[in-house]
Amino acid sequence: METETISQNPKTDISSSKKNMIAPPGCSFLIKEENPDNIFITEEWSEEAQMIFETTKEFCVKEIFEVIKSRGAEFDVHQDKEEVISILEKAADLGLCGVSIAEKFGGIDLDFNEGLLFSEATAYGFSFATTIGAQVSIGSLPIVYYGTEEQKAKYLPGIAAGTLKAAYALTEPSSGSDANSGKTKAIFNPDKTKYIINGQKLWITNGGFADVFIVFAKIEEDENLSAFIVERKFGGLTTGAEEKKLGIKGSSTVAVFFENCEVPVENLLGERNGGFKIALNILNTGRIKLAASTMSGCKIAVEESVKYAQTREQFNQPISQFGAIKHKIGQMGVLAFATEAAVYRTGHNINLKTEEFLSKGKTENESKLGAIREYAVECSLLKVKCSEAVDYCIDECLQVHGGMGYMAEMGIEMGYRDARITRIYEGTNEINRMLSLAELTKRALKTKEVDLVSAGKKIPGYLASQMLPMKSKTGWKQEERIVKNIKTLFLLLSGRAGQQLQKQLADEQEMVMNYANILGEAYVAESVLLKVQKIELYKLHTGNDFEVRKKAMQVYLYEALNICRKEAYDSINAYASGQEKYWLKKMTNVLLPDYDINTKAYRRDIAEYFYENGGYAF
Repeated sequence: METETISQNPKTDISSSKKNMIAPPGCSFLIKEENPDNIFITEEWSEEAQMIFETTKEFCVKEIFEVIKSRGAEFDVHQDKEEVISILEKAADLGLCGVSIAEKFGGIDLDFNEGLLFSEATAYGFSFATTIGAQVSIGSLPIVYYGTEEQKAKYLPGIAAGTLKAAYALTEPSSGSDANSGKTKAIFNPDKTKYIINGQKLWITNGGFADVFIVFAKIEEDENLSAFIVERKFGGLTTGAEEKKLGIKGSSTVAVFFENCEVPVENLLGERNGGFKIALNILNTGRIKLAASTMSGCKIAVEESVKYAQTREQFNQPISQFGAIKHKIGQMGVLAFATEAAVYRTGHNINLKTEEFLSKGKTENESKLGAIREYAVECSLLKVKCSEAVDYCIDECLQVHGGMGYMAEMGIEMGYRDARITRIYEGTNEINRMLSLAELTKRALKTKEVDLVSAGKKIPGYLASQMLPMKSKTGWKQEERIVKNIKTLFLLLSGRAGQQLQKQLADEQEMVMNYANILGEAYVAESVLLKVQKIELYKLHTGNDFEVRKKAMQVYLYEALNICRKEAYDSINAYASGQEKYWLKKMTNVLLPDYDINTKAYRRDIAEYFYENGGYAF
């Protein structure tokens, strides 16, 4: 195990890097350079955390992955609902339904980053990841974070034990991305002891068998949503038939109908009019947990591709030896490695920020919620990056399998269909791109939490320095320059467009998404560079192990440059003209010069490394 490598190497004392770790402000990556010492990398997992991962992964592989393989068919809730419920209850018996619940309520209360590791492991359960994800995240976290002690004591032990199945009911037929426009209503009964809820919710995960629903509705004539804990047994709550879906067929998805559903007033969750805030904060946690799960899907795609490529022969040799196959497997590995670095960097920052808030006297729930809000931009960016990475990887995995990948018996086409939803739920990727820019702008202009103005004033001098050739490309100078230049490009282009278009920029959604893509590349590129730097700094790997990881980082930076160059040109062409267009493109080329590496050879080396180790081996 990697932790054994750490403990056995007398030169390695990574624990020293943890002593002075501080939580950087959210979005500060854009204007500050991070020290490798101040990030968390997966080589630092404790034995306990690794045990949680292995236990969860082993459970998902045994109960779902191997069963699907043996019978050549996926779980389908239309005929396998009782089996799906049984698997969820078995998971609860192992403690897996209480990962976010305090010990006094029957849970194991993992810290945030360990919770992401749990989400990574559940990806081996395919659509079951959605089922258990709803149970441990959106279905229970509103009670964990906003419930009274009485509400927690009443509901959380049952959720942790699996005797209560949980669901989250927000989306309506006319309100998806615009959640606060929901029409479900709650009015008081005559003596004001109960709320009477009427309305409809759509696409509710676990809804077909849930006992407890987190329901969002507007009380009387309120402008904003409120949240309620609603039990199925209250009556007046019915569910529609299981939806017929493209993928995640093993998870329950139904419409939920409320017809004079009577809910005790003590089941109001949080404050009246506070439901929209609850929904947003829970979605932030869901986004980064989804990022962890989809990042894991990239690794699974590598593993399945390596196994098949080494056994499938064409033209008298394994297809693993063909350059086109090595390219695919190498690129999948690059995406998994880079996104993993960014996911756990963010999760650990949330941990650090939670500790900081606790030290300032905030309650545990206030600290956890405040920390998640702090990194809302990073959560949105990672949801986009990881969900699109897994779509790429599973598509290439299917291509490696060729015709067999298209057949149901291999399970690849199931993964292909399952992955597609990840770009839609927890907020579509388009919405998340626009949210990330809107939140960043608010922090810069309204709350003044991120000083983009001062950063913008430094751009002219910095641009002038970039016109000079690099004196040296030794060490990490070239890679650090690439990362800083991508950040500077974002500040330059978004700032200039903001000056020219002002409030109209928000309506230019194509341009906003261009800038969000550049911002996402900046964050992931910096994260993977910092990870490799820390590996080298503490000698966590030696020889070929380190060199291959370094090559994966370099390929990611190479691709990031190409992506950012295109996004920059698209945004410039969308509004600029004349001399402004000329100079903006010139500055783009100054900031994003050629990065002279042999990506063909690097991807081949990564693929060969995976072949030698039997799968994803970073």
